Amino acid sequence: MASGPATMDRIDIQLLELLQREGRLGVSELAQRVALSASPCARRLKRLEDEGFISGYRAVLDRKQLQLATTVFVNVRLMHHREDAVRLFEAAMQAMAEVVACHVVSGAHDYLLEVVVRDLPDYEQIVRKLQAHPMVQDITSNFAIRCVKSEAPLPLKML
Repeated sequence: MASGPATMDRIDIQLLELLQREGRLGVSELAQRVALSASPCARRLKRLEDEGFISGYRAVLDRKQLQLATTVFVNVRLMHHREDAVRLFEAAMQAMAEVVACHVVSGAHDYLLEVVVRDLPDYEQIVRKLQAHPMVQDITSNFAIRCVKSEAPLPLKML
């Protein structure tokens, strides 16, 4: 295995891999799986959190079960790229709960949004909001037919 960030060792990486796959594991179970006692394991977890390697914990919810099964990938091109325009657009994306991810991208568009809604009428409302935004020049939508892979753990073996 290649060397990772300077403050992490093999056990830290094992802990992160376990937490990515099974986030509800308690300190005792984690400690057992990486061959540590509970106290040193808890100290390592605290350090990994404090140093920002672990940025939070959350439950992964089932979109279909919650009737939020329509996922749309939206390409957005801005009118111009002045700092104030970018800040205004990005603040608007932060405020839209339906936008679950927003990436600055290279190529023909400036942003790639992942939007989650119940159905087409809900998505139409999102499109109207985007079209009304003063900085948006163009949007194109791609509807996800089926998800093959999502929420995959990060490839820590590469570290």
